[in-house]
Parts: sequence; structure tokens; C-alpha cells
Amino acid sequence: MAVLKSADVKKMNKSEMKEKLEELKLELIKSNVPANKTNAKTREIKRAIARLLTELKLNSKKELQNK
Repeated sequence: MAVLKSADVKKMNKSEMKEKLEELKLELIKSNVPANKTNAKTREIKRAIARLLTELKLNSKKELQNK
């Protein structure tokens, strides 16, 4: 799992973001780590998911403002 930076997320279109989001969620499930035991990998996956969700929300707000 490569580090997903916010600059990389901003370059993606909406469908790419959704695909990556689903991929990351599956990877987080597959890691099968108990909720109270997090390691660097799960932490990075969660942060990448948060970046994607934030950017998707910002994009949807921009679309609503443009209408």
C-alpha cells in the first residue's frame, strides 16, 4: 500500500476516487486487525480513506454551489 497524498487525490476524478475508496475499505477489512490494536499500515489506510472522503465531500459542495 503506497502512501496516498492529498495532491494525488485532488488529481483523481470522482469515479477513480470511489474505486480507490472501495479498494482501501476492502484492504482494511482484509488486514483483520482488532479495533484496539492498530499498526502503521491500518493507520495509513484509515488516513487515506479520510482523505478520499474529504475530497469527495468538497467536490460535491463545489458542484452544489456552481448550480
